[in-house]
Parts: sequence; C-alpha cells; structure tokens
Amino acid sequence: MSTVHYAVIDGIAVLTIDNPPVNALGEEVWTAVDTAVARAVADPAATAIVLTGAGRTFVAGADITVFEQLTTVERAMERSAYTHAMLCRLEDSAKPLVAAIHGHALGGGLELALACHYRVATPDARLGQPEVSLGIIPGAGGTQRLPRLCGVDVALRLCTTGTPLDAAAALAAHLVDLVVDGDLLQGARQFAGERASAQARRPTRELPIPADSIPAGLEACRQARNAVAPGPANRAVLAAIESVENGVTLPFDAGSVRERELFAECVVSTESRALRHLFFAERDAARLPSLPDGVTPRTVARAAVVGAGTMGSGIAMVFANAGIPVLLKDVDDATLDRSLATIRGTYDSAVQKGRLTPEGAERTLALITPVTTYEQFGDVDLVVEAVFEDLALKTRTFAELAGVTAADCILATNTSVLDVDTLAKASGRPAQVVGHHYFSPAHLMSLHEIVRGRQTSPAVVAASLTLARRLGKVPVVVGNAFGFVANRMLAYYLREAHLLLEEGASVRQIDAAMTTFGFPVGPFAMQDIAGLDVGARIRQHLRSTGRRRSEGPQSEIPDRLFELGRYGQKTGAGWYRYEPGSRTPLSDPIIDDLAHEAAKRRRIVRRDITDEEIVSRVTTALANEGCNVLGDRIARRASDIDVVYCHGFGFPRHRGGPMFHAQTIGLPTVLSRVQEYEARFGDYWRPSPLLEKLVTEGRTSIDG
Repeated sequence: MSTVHYAVIDGIAVLTIDNPPVNALGEEVWTAVDTAVARAVADPAATAIVLTGAGRTFVAGADITVFEQLTTVERAMERSAYTHAMLCRLEDSAKPLVAAIHGHALGGGLELALACHYRVATPDARLGQPEVSLGIIPGAGGTQRLPRLCGVDVALRLCTTGTPLDAAAALAAHLVDLVVDGDLLQGARQFAGERASAQARRPTRELPIPADSIPAGLEACRQARNAVAPGPANRAVLAAIESVENGVTLPFDAGSVRERELFAECVVSTESRALRHLFFAERDAARLPSLPDGVTPRTVARAAVVGAGTMGSGIAMVFANAGIPVLLKDVDDATLDRSLATIRGTYDSAVQKGRLTPEGAERTLALITPVTTYEQFGDVDLVVEAVFEDLALKTRTFAELAGVTAADCILATNTSVLDVDTLAKASGRPAQVVGHHYFSPAHLMSLHEIVRGRQTSPAVVAASLTLARRLGKVPVVVGNAFGFVANRMLAYYLREAHLLLEEGASVRQIDAAMTTFGFPVGPFAMQDIAGLDVGARIRQHLRSTGRRRSEGPQSEIPDRLFELGRYGQKTGAGWYRYEPGSRTPLSDPIIDDLAHEAAKRRRIVRRDITDEEIVSRVTTALANEGCNVLGDRIARRASDIDVVYCHGFGFPRHRGGPMFHAQTIGLPTVLSRVQEYEARFGDYWRPSPLLEKLVTEGRTSIDG
C-alpha cells in the first residue's frame, strides 16, 4: 500500500501521508510525496493540492533511523541535497499547494510544510524544528525558509531551542495562514480552491527579506551567539545560528548549500550520535513487556502516598500534577500541615513565575487529600510507600498495607537502596509489589527507576511503565539489588571523588572539572543539595549489616561532616558553606583541614592532581561498575544505564551517558585505565569481567 493516498475531491487533489504511527518521513515517504504532487500537477481534474496526514498527526518528523546511515559527511551531504531538490520541486508546483496540519508538524515535517505555498492548521496543532535536541540542524531548508517567512527572531527560536509553536503563535508569526476551527480538510480544500481561483502561489524560498530588517536580524544572531557557551555541547545550536544568519545574508541556493554542509558536520559528530543514542535508549527503556493474552495492566485512577516527608510530599505532587487524585498519609495532622504548607508554597512560586494560573494551582492542590488513617485506602489503585529509609519501618508499613488495600492494588516502595523482595514478602502478595524509585525533588526530576522484584508480575511492571509516562517521567526497569542501578553506581563515582579530595584535589577543583565535562553540578555540590544526612544514614544501615557501598577505601570525611551537623544547603554548611538565605557555595577551610587529616591517617602523600585525572577516575569508575551491573543482570541494557545517569544525575547528554561515553573513547582504553588504577591504588580497582570479555572479543559496543 502506498504511503501517500491520492484523491480528487471537488476539484482539489488531496494527498494523505499514511505512515503509522506518526507519519515519519523515510525515503519511501519522501518519494511518494514527490510522486503524488507531480501526479496532481499533471491531473486536469485538480486545480489545487492539499497535503495532509492520516491518523493523529501531520508529520512528526523524519525517520531518525535514517540518520544512523549517514556515517560520513559526504553521504549526509548527498542525502540532504536529495531532500532539498525534492522540496524545491514541490515548491515549483504550478498549482497552489496547501499543507493541512493537525497534531504535529515537526522537524522534516515542518520543512515539508514550509515547501508548500500555504499552511492551514487546527487549533491544537504544534509546529517546530526540534532537530537541535538530536544534535543536528534542519537539513532540508528549514533555516533558509523560516527567516523569509517568519523573520529571524522566530527562526532562531525554533531552530535553537527546539520549542514548538502552537497554532495561535504560528498564525501570529505568519508560519500558518489560517487556523481552521471546524473540519480541517474541508477548510483546507476551500482555502486551496480560493487560491486556485486567484491563481495565487507563494513559494517560500522566493519571499524577499526586507532590506531594512537585515540589521536587526544580524544583531539578533549576534546576541544569540553570544548567549551560547562555545564547546561541543552547543555545536548544533551554534550551527543553527550560523545557518539562520546565512538565510538573511545569502541567496537561497547559497544558504542552502551551507545549511547542508553544517547539517552534515553535525549529523556525523559524536555529540549527535550520543543524543540519538539517548533518543532510542529512552524509547527502548519505556517499552512495555509482553503480557499473556487477556492480561491488561491496571490503570491508576486514584493513588495514595504513605509518608509526608520531603519525598512523600514531592511524590504526591507528581500525581496531582498529572491530574490523579492522591491521598497523602502521615501519623499526625501537624506533619501533614507542614507538608501541605510546603506543597502550597511550591505551587505559589509556580504561579508567581507564570508557570501556573492561580486557578490551576488550586485545582491541583485540591487533588491532594491529607489523611492520618488508612480508612480510604481500599479505593486506591496504587500506594507508594515513602516512609523513613528504615527496613523495619518499611516492612511494618507493607504488612499494614496488605490489610487495608484491595487485593489487586499495586504496592510500590520508594526505597533507594533497600531490598524490595523483603518488603514484598511482608505484604503477603509479592506479585503486586514493585519499586518506584523517584529522585529528589520528585516533582522536578524526570527519572523513575522501576524495580522488578523476584515475584513482581509483568502486568505490574507494565502498569508502572504506563503510569510513569503519564506522570511525565522517564522510566527504566531495573533489577532488585542494593542501590539498584543509580545508587549502586553512584557509590563508585563518589568514592573516587572523596579519595581524590584526600589525595590533593580540592572540592571546588573536582566540582569544576566535572561541570566542565558537562555535569550541571559536581559531586560535592550535588551532595549538598541532596543532603549529606541521606548518605550517612545509608552507610549506618550498611555498617549494621556488615556491608559497604563500594569496594576499596572509604573516605572518613563524609561521616565527619555528618557528625558536625553539616548536612548541606539545608543546614548552611556541608562540603561548602552558605550565607543565610543564599545557595551560593563558598569554599570552607575546614574541608581542607579534614582532607589533610584523612590523608595523614591513610599515609597518603598529597599531590597536585590534574582535571584530566579527575574526569578519568570518576567516569572510569562509573563505566567499570556499569559493566558489573550488566554482568549481574541488574540492568537489561547498557543504554538503560545511560538513561538512568543522564536523567538521574545529569550526566551530559551530549556524551550519551557513562556507557556510551566508554564506547566513544574505546573499551580497550577504559580497560587499560582500570588496569592502571589497579596497579597504582590496589585491587579494589579490579576490572569488570564483562569489560575484559568485551575487549578480548574485540567488541566496540557494550550492548552488542
């Protein structure tokens, strides 16, 4: 069946792109559109042409798998030139060509619409150029047609931020010519017929840029460039600015040639490969497991959270923000009052910043019902336990939940390190128990670790994945082991940061090295934000069981800070100190004193440490332990680990995550670094057996 259907209705040729689920533009679709437009131009029964999409959207973008085939600049240039030429043929149509847009016109979909003479859209349509999120720029004329149609400011916004415009904003920007409130195709056919009657065509590439607008356009480009930090993370943004600027200063054909060159340079870059890797990794991580025939995942219409502390309050907000009524339980009204005051303060702040209307804030807040008993828990579909991180308390809570909830209610724990199977056993119905590990602050952080226990049913995992997407989270299914994936690997990251401090680096140097690498904050600033007491209590629990968070020496400094009451920002001091009312980290000499004392006790001669060693040590520790996590089957794929670290801890997306980064620098290089550190520091730097196996077999990819 053709991916573009052809029909003539009342003298208008209607071409319908039909490539489910989102009409992505693969080579077959591009060719079919080209062929269908040529047919319509030659058809004496048609006076004008309407191009639209079947299903729920116009065109959501190019088929991203095509980019994986563009492995050289030459191949990318060739592909881009083909698409440019095809769109120019569409634009040369002798009959008015109208794009009828519903749903999304994104990326190549918008570039296709831009090559039409006119665009009409439904009120809920959204139009954008999100290529920058994949580390590339529009490669089919988007940076050249947009400034001619909408002006430089709109072109820069669309091409450098990836943020789409809604139909009303697109109409105001002259990106669409008409918003159709009723039947889209009927309105589009009428609009096209009127243009045919007037013999009106408007090829976008032929639109002149007014001479008096050029200075302002160039100034907008200069300001946009100055606002972007140079470096690989912003390669695509800077390329987009250059290409939009070319759209102002160069003829269309010359600007298009340079657009193709910039597109090709971006698409073969490591940064674009990393971002495309994450795109597919996030999609794979969210994929539902296969279920037996007749088994349908439970829909969560009502939820409950047990524990109204920081995490519990944040999780309650997550449900309310998604429009799901939620009970928030704690032992007394005073605790609940404090929690609701904090929640209200968060919504008030959102109102002040224009992110919420006052009415919207009140509606959302009304979805959270504070309770001190389990009386209403029989009506909920899911309970998230978020009590204090104490195994005995959590076990007791799960035993209580078993008696107050329906037999098919999903029982989830927000534990970050404790054994899900122990809690499942306490519930008496382990198939319904699952880990839902949110990251703090829960209402802002996107990662959602879904922890599959030994007996967790596939239907509960599927329901959890569906729920996570509804909550606006990025879900990753992981196995049940201490720390799961995120916190297990974090222990090795922090171990090296702490030891580097003892060996001679400073807190500020280590944080600066990691932020230069691309993290939003360094390891010490991160701990100050999260609270040093959290890690201290985990270490206390482990010591009570005779365990530790990672192999090798464990710095004494974090526990010393905990003993001193330095919990981070919330107490005004942690690894840094903070002035009252400020979150600006200030260096504190006490940390240097503690580092010297710790080094002396461990008989370490402190030395100068380079930023390169800092980055190498912590990223190698992550990659090596990531291979152990895979070998232990706690993560299903290396790409799942990348999703966890990019969304949970801010590993730079343009580097693709710790495992993709390891592949980028080469698995033999990673192994040689582990072996070097083992020789220098001791056998706690033992290479992962999986890493050794991959290198021995000559593999370049961890996943296969």
